Amino acid sequence: MLALLLAATWPLAAPAEQAAAPARVADEGAQPADAAWILPRLAQPVPARTDFVEVRGSALLKAPLRVSGEYRRPDPATLVREVREPYPETTTIRTGAKPGQGEVSIARAGKPPRRFSLSRAPELVALQASFGALLGGDRAELERHYALDAQGTRKQWIVAMKPRDPQVAARVREIVLLGRDDELRCIETRPARGSEQQRTLLGSAARAAAGIADAGQLAALCRSHGPAR
Repeated sequence: MLALLLAATWPLAAPAEQAAAPARVADEGAQPADAAWILPRLAQPVPARTDFVEVRGSALLKAPLRVSGEYRRPDPATLVREVREPYPETTTIRTGAKPGQGEVSIARAGKPPRRFSLSRAPELVALQASFGALLGGDRAELERHYALDAQGTRKQWIVAMKPRDPQVAARVREIVLLGRDDELRCIETRPARGSEQQRTLLGSAARAAAGIADAGQLAALCRSHGPAR
């Protein structure tokens, strides 16, 4: 009903303006994207949740390991990663008032939860902080943990994040965000050693990945294209 009212009351453009409008939209999408433009558009107020599909390669596996589930951020200090397939597992990261404080809990069916301090896993502190900063649109907090390099256009962009913490950098060379418009579609985590990267599809890209196992098709979804035919 609201859409019909807007259509009825919005003044019609002159023919020349109607012809020019698509060009203006195209030009806007073609403009270069930087971190100052991208990050505020990724902000989501808590509570927030998003579907994910994660693919991890390994020289020990014949095929990449694929897991799917949901990320949840019930409050600014908590990140929950719930795996639903191929096995149930819930990882909860809760940060404390100071860096390094907080706890990680990993729960699996039929087993008591395992808990350990975040001080034992600095990379998880960076992960929680980066997710919190991304969902909060907090560029300053993100830049405290990573050096950012944004490329591409507003229609299709990439943000490479290099860890500043030496302990994290010893394990993770860079984390690459891939998206289009105001949607973060994929996170690629590239290890400091070896060539096997981890790819996490989020939101609409994760939903589009249902039933797709081919690594090339999943990579295409990350880069905002449909699966290869």
